Amino acid sequence: MCLHGERTVFPLGKSLRPGLRKTPEARVLLALLLLHDSRRDARAGPEGDMVLLEEQDRTLWHGDEIREGLALVESSVSAGGPYALQAAIAAVHASAPRPEETDWQQIAALYSLLLGIQPSPVIELNRAVAVAIADGAAAGLRLLDELEFRGELSGYYLLPAARADLLRRMGRWPEAVAAYRRALSLLSMHAERRFLARRLAEVEGQESEARTD
Repeated sequence: MCLHGERTVFPLGKSLRPGLRKTPEARVLLALLLLHDSRRDARAGPEGDMVLLEEQDRTLWHGDEIREGLALVESSVSAGGPYALQAAIAAVHASAPRPEETDWQQIAALYSLLLGIQPSPVIELNRAVAVAIADGAAAGLRLLDELEFRGELSGYYLLPAARADLLRRMGRWPEAVAAYRRALSLLSMHAERRFLARRLAEVEGQESEARTD
């Protein structure tokens, strides 16, 4: 489950862009907006259900916005700061023609840098997911366990949702079921609820098969 960068972004009008190019800081912010906006048509299925980043149809991504965003990141990376790092993370995602070609080691490293200048439990959560994909689910789960122990995200559904996804990948079905149920209990948004409910049904089926083997 990729958590970062999939909130809805409204299309960025071309008439607004010249005014956002005046400084390196403004250019990296524009790059971040463009790269996120480029995925707008792939974020939801035909019935409005959420589609994870790694499962999106990349032919629906807007190549013109990606090219413009990548050029802005390249020319403005020296700006530094959290927006520059977030734009760099978005650029790594946008540069991968297929999900399996995503440089997750680089993304994890960029999240570590971002965490150093902007400490946040949500950034820690995103970094843990990146580490899980780069170095294995067990490594990411250890980071999530530490975050959960501190209790800073106790009411945030994406923490148990991320934990459930890693447990699912590891085949730890009963724990995954419990984590998905916890995430659903914290969530009211319909599209996200439908997605998590589908995943819960999948792992409940796997748990049932494991008990009968």
